[in-house]
Amino acid sequence: MKIKIAWIGRTKEPAIQSLTDEYLKRLSRYAQVEGLSLRDESALLQIAGLAGKAYKSSGKSTLALLDPRGRQFASEELARFLGDYQNHNSLPLIFAVGPAGGFSDEARQSAQYSFSLGKMTLAHELARVVLLEQIYRAFTILTGHPYHSGH
Repeated sequence: MKIKIAWIGRTKEPAIQSLTDEYLKRLSRYAQVEGLSLRDESALLQIAGLAGKAYKSSGKSTLALLDPRGRQFASEELARFLGDYQNHNSLPLIFAVGPAGGFSDEARQSAQYSFSLGKMTLAHELARVVLLEQIYRAFTILTGHPYHSGH
């Protein structure tokens, strides 16, 4: 399975970059994973193969946006989603964290999935780290690793 974690904007805090690198390293045990720092939303849509497309199924990747209006998952539900995706889809899965102001309506309409980390507002750099940790946790759930059972 190929997963890309994309975020818009440069990382300002060294601690955030350190945690990003750590979770990308951990995730690499379970999937081919890549972190992408992008300049703007149009770069994200271009990487996903959705630039200029009015419909969702034409891309070369599957785009999942972090959005406050998106679906909320428990950790086990995210694990099931990733397991099902891994078993039934060969396209790379791109999880995208938007800029501080969020995604445009065009991006929301172009994405195949929209997820929320919860009702609380998180700084977008912190949201990236939480997303990475939850994806890592999901893979440990799928493989029976004790990381999740110690919560």
